[in-house]
Formats: sequence, structure tokens, C-alpha cells
Amino acid sequence: MTTAAENKILTETGPGTPMGEFMRQYWIPAAKSSELTKDGDPVRLLLLSEQLIAFRDSNGKVGIMDHRCPHRCASLFFGRNEEGGLRCVYHGWKFDADGNCTDMANVPPHQDFKHKVHAKAYKTEERNGLVWVFMGDQSKIPPFPNLEAFLLPEDQLELKFIQRECNWLQGAEGEMDTSHIGFLHFGSFDPSRFENVEHQTFAVANRAPEYMSQETDYGFMYAAYRSGEPGHQYWRVGQFVFPFWCLPPIHPINVNYLARAYVPMDDTHTMMVYLRYKHARAKDTPEQTAARAARVGTTAQERFLPNTTDWYGRFRLSDHKRNDYKIDRAVQRNGSYSGIDGIPLQDQCVTESMGEIVDRTFEHLAPSDVMITKTRRRLVKAATTFFEKRELPQSYGREDAFDGVRGGNYQSPDGLDWLKGYRDQLDRSPLSTIFAKAAE
Repeated sequence: MTTAAENKILTETGPGTPMGEFMRQYWIPAAKSSELTKDGDPVRLLLLSEQLIAFRDSNGKVGIMDHRCPHRCASLFFGRNEEGGLRCVYHGWKFDADGNCTDMANVPPHQDFKHKVHAKAYKTEERNGLVWVFMGDQSKIPPFPNLEAFLLPEDQLELKFIQRECNWLQGAEGEMDTSHIGFLHFGSFDPSRFENVEHQTFAVANRAPEYMSQETDYGFMYAAYRSGEPGHQYWRVGQFVFPFWCLPPIHPINVNYLARAYVPMDDTHTMMVYLRYKHARAKDTPEQTAARAARVGTTAQERFLPNTTDWYGRFRLSDHKRNDYKIDRAVQRNGSYSGIDGIPLQDQCVTESMGEIVDRTFEHLAPSDVMITKTRRRLVKAATTFFEKRELPQSYGREDAFDGVRGGNYQSPDGLDWLKGYRDQLDRSPLSTIFAKAAE
């Protein structure tokens, strides 16, 4: 059982907390590039309980800094983005994308001390339509991580942001729970709905798999397995990668170039950032299209409210907890297991329904939760070790840290060691080299 003290370590991510300081040692996805335009409006960002401002200057460079002007703490959200910097409207002090004060408009030239003033700014990196930020020690910037989904060329990348009103760990643990696919998403359907159509056939035919797991130097991995075709096992391999990345087994492993981050905005709000290879799912045949349509309540895409400018105003779903996610009880009785329309929204419902921060001392975990229990221990250990000793996992800062790290589903012959079967599948995957070259 997870203790109250462990739960506190796992869920608190603000400045000065063990998990918050640990997460700040990694590059964090912060915004879509398309949200920021040259000399355009500043955007409020809430990351790890810090209120930040993002803007793109006249030269296209992105700055991310504390929203408070270092002069009198007026918010730079109201600033003028002009001529290479953001000018505070209160007294005209101006700051560039690196936080340097470039002008003190209300100070006589002989009293100017702008060279001594610096806004709290963080290093940014922009790649393939995504803005990243490093919020740790700015004198110790780590190499950019090389997970396969991060290397996808922009024209091959599907990128989504979705806000959730709950703690980051609830969403991440949903990704580590492969057995729920046969219930939450497909619980009302018998296997014949999937026969010869999709790889979920075996997951629905046997909703109670067994598990293998393995600690890694970058986090943790697991495999749920059950019978597949005659003489084969069907495997669903998932990965957790520090500090908040999940690589769930959504697609066949040879095309599952996918990663989901559960980025804490604060301790009760999370931004799920979803990166996926656009062609991970092949175009449906007429048979597949008909089969999908017959599975009522599982095919809808996310529906969003218009973005606003407040701290919680970005990427909110229009179906949410205040309207019960538009649950349809008639559909629940006769179609979808949940009565909620769309697989992502079903996940959102159950994770938010747990409360803003789960009291994990109330749980009764089962063998199917092996990935969750072991990843919690791994996270607590990693966060406290860094907080107390300033030691980071062995994978940290290594350029090859994520070579051969992927989630996905596949079949392998009965009796084959699961880790060897996993490596064999990666050896046959055709796209890794292409994406690595595209990122150079």
C-alpha cells in the first residue's frame, strides 16, 4: 500500500518539493509553437505551480519567464511584445527572451542599472511544432532527450494538448493500466466485434492478462500477456520514462512511435501532451469502418472549449465533470460500457472522478496493478535520492538513453523470453533510422 507520506512525495510538484525538484531536471513540453507569434500576445503558462509567461520576439525566439516584472511585480502578461522584447506597461522596463533587462524607460540614463536586473527566465528549445522549457539550474542544461516520438518530423507528428482537472499521477497511472482497455473502453463488446479487424481482438477475448515487469535505468517497463493465435502469446508492452512520460501499447509495436506526458500545471491540474506518428493506425478498410461504427460510444474525438487567457484557459474539453462528461445512460445500457462518447474522454472521466488528488491509502491494489505499484516506488526513490543527495538516474544526460525504448503490442512464439521477444520486435521495426536522420 502507498503510505500518506509517499503519496505526498508523488503528488506535490511545486518549487522545493522532492518531486518538483526532480521534474525540474528534465526538459518539459510547454506549448504548441502555433500558440506564439512574432511580436504577438503573451501566453500564460502554469507549470509545476509556477506562473509563467511565454512570448515570441521579433526574431522568432521564444522566451518563457516568471510573469512578475522584477521591478514592482506587475504581471508581464499585460506587457507590450515589441522590437525584440516584452515591455512592462507599468513603468516601461523591457526584457528580452533570455530575461535580460534592455531598457529602464522611467530611469534617467545616469541612474540606469539595467545590467544588474534579470527576469527569472528559463532556457527554451523549439522542435517540430513543440516548445520545450528547462526549469532547473540554468547553468546545467542537459542534452535534449531522444525518445523516438520526439524525433518525428513535424509533418509526420500528431500533437495534442488536453487539460485534466486532477493530479498528474492519476493520468499517468491510467496509461500504465493496460487491463482497463477490456472494460472501460470495450467492456460491452464481445470478441466477434474485433475478429480479423484490429489488434484488440485478444485483449477483449481475455480481459484478465498476466504480467511481466522490469526496472530500467530510465524508469520502468511491463508486459501484459495472454493467448494469441495458435502457438503464440499476445503482448502489450508499456513503458514509464522519467519524469512523467508514458509509452502505452496502443498500436502495433512496429509503428507505435508515441509518447504521452502528464505535465503538472499545479498539483490539481495536468496538461496531457500527446505525440504520435500520424500513420500509426493504417487507413481503415470498409470492413474496419463498419466495425468501428458498430462500437457505439468508442469512436468520438475530443471536443474543445475555446481557449481563454487565464491560467487554466488552455485546451479544456467541452465534455467535463460539470456536465458529467455528457454520459448517456441509454448508450451505457445498450452500447458503450461507460455511456461516455470517446475513448480519451472515458479516460478523462475515470481519472478526474478519483478527486483532485487521490488518497492512495484507500486503495486495494491487485496483481494487475504491478506496473503502478512498482513505478510509484521507483518514482519515490528517484525523487528523494535527488532531493537528498543530488543524484539522478543512470540514464540522465545520456544521448543513447532511450535507444530501443518503445511501447506497443505484438505476438511472439510461446515460450520465448519476453525481453528477447521485445528486442526482436524492435529489430524488425523499419522507421527508427529514418526518424533519427530526420532529426539531425
